Amino acid sequence: MAGIVVLGVTLVVGVIIGFLMRRRDGKVRAVKQVVSGTRPVVTRDDLGSALGERATLVQFSTAFCQPCRATRRVLHDVAEMVPGVRHVEIDAESRLDLVRRFDVMRTPTVLVVDGAGNVVKRASGLPRKADVIAALGAAVDGSSHDSSHQSDSV
Repeated sequence: MAGIVVLGVTLVVGVIIGFLMRRRDGKVRAVKQVVSGTRPVVTRDDLGSALGERATLVQFSTAFCQPCRATRRVLHDVAEMVPGVRHVEIDAESRLDLVRRFDVMRTPTVLVVDGAGNVVKRASGLPRKADVIAALGAAVDGSSHDSSHQSDSV
């Protein structure tokens, strides 16, 4: 009897965790400021190329990640639509230094970086095109630097 109870509790906990993970998947969230009051920064050296003039969409991917392919298409389309925006894809397996620095826990992870290199938004999982465009609007307008937008967690 005790085994059935343990199995039941395990199933319920698993369903709850799965529901919460699915609900969070692909959501673009504001990036918390670290204790020193600054945001994480992406540099030209990190990317191996120049940042976008207005913003950069940095995608962490792995070779066998199916959602990474769809994310690549979404980000490429958005970068083509918005002048001054670049899309840069980083192989997470070959850049573990950046994976650790930006706390990438899964692929795809997308960082929305403003023109100065500040990470202002991020998403784990396949983001919707409309959400990426809205995040870019915040990065380009500079409204994401307002502390009232910092309530979301990373």
